[in-house]
Amino acid sequence: MLIAHLPSGFVLSSYLLAPLRRAPVRPIWLLLAGCLGGIFPDFDMLYFYFVDNGMVHHHRYATHWPLLWLCLLSGALVGLALCRRMPAPWMLLMFSLGGLLHVLLDSLASDIWWFAPFVDQRYSLVTVTPRYKPWWLNFIMHWVFLVELLIWGWALWRWRVRRRWLSGPVSGAA
Repeated sequence: MLIAHLPSGFVLSSYLLAPLRRAPVRPIWLLLAGCLGGIFPDFDMLYFYFVDNGMVHHHRYATHWPLLWLCLLSGALVGLALCRRMPAPWMLLMFSLGGLLHVLLDSLASDIWWFAPFVDQRYSLVTVTPRYKPWWLNFIMHWVFLVELLIWGWALWRWRVRRRWLSGPVSGAA
């Protein structure tokens, strides 16, 4: 995925707002946490370019390990079991779901090490053949890019039709 991580985090979060309406957090904060989680794994690009000099595929970093996101999700669920009235576990829940969705979407046409750090094996559903330069042109010319455009369309539709959640009151707060 090149351009669809932010809108995919938005779509996921927007659908979870109704089931989480009793959370002690304003809907906009839950939405932002999901969007941030949707793009957070790619913050490793800063390390990739400025420290590592592109020596290691950035999907090999811990931010792209499904295990990290599953652990964060587990931590959020434990936090919710212990203290449902605090906003932090709710925010972590949305953030970790966004990050897990990011890794899942990257698995479509990019290599993801699903069993890292235990198994050094990459997985991808589709292989994008390198034919063009620069490298990103290969992804734009591939049919997978249509999936990204569809996600953007879905997010724009959700934004347009459902703007009213963002101004909703905090539920369950004392």
